Formats: sequence, structure tokens, C-alpha cells
Amino acid sequence: MATKEAVMTTREVANRLKQLFDEMKWDQALEELFSDDAESIEPPSSEGLQSVKGLEAIKRKGQQFNEMVEEVHGGYVSDLVVGGNHIACAMGMDVTMKGQGRVKIDEIAVYEVRDGKIVKEQFFY
Repeated sequence: MATKEAVMTTREVANRLKQLFDEMKWDQALEELFSDDAESIEPPSSEGLQSVKGLEAIKRKGQQFNEMVEEVHGGYVSDLVVGGNHIACAMGMDVTMKGQGRVKIDEIAVYEVRDGKIVKEQFFY
């Protein structure tokens, strides 16, 4: 008889996401918690980043953002709030962008969880 792997609840996903964010392990969060067909949605007013679908595309988008950053001065992630199959938090960073100078970015991030994996992230800023 095959054993079935336990599926994390949305609260368990949120707890692990917060732990990895606090440790600044963004790539590990993607590997552990995101579905292979997850999507990442940026607001229409986003400069330089586009909405993408698929884990590999999300990883490339993160690399693209990192390449735009000259220096990181600080950042934060608030406590995560869970409602049904969604997780929400405020996050921000203080960075110097190449060719643009120093900027502070504050946003709300919403994550949708299905079958123990994040299937969608959406940013509002």
C-alpha cells in the first residue's frame, strides 16, 4: 500500500513562507512552496517586470529584478494573514536601482494556495 504524502494547510504554507522570508531565502521559498505552474501577477503600472506563468518564469523574473538592483539597504515582511486559501502580507525594500537611484518600495502581496502549494502570487503597489 502506497503512503500518501501529507499536504500542507494554508496556515502551514504561510508559516513556512514567513520563516523563509525572514531568513531572506527567496529562492528556497520558490522551490519548496510554489507549484510548477504557479503564476506571478504584477500591477499594470509595473515598470520593468511583467506577469508570468510557470515556476521557471517566476525564477527568471526574480533574477531580472535582482539584476536591476545596484544595492539593497533594507527590507521587511509583515506578519502573514491567512484567510481561506489565501495569504497576505505587506512587504517592502529600500534599494538603489541601477540608473534610477535609491527608492523605497512598499507593496501588498497576496498568495493563493491549492493542494499545499502556492499557485498564484499577486503584488499591489
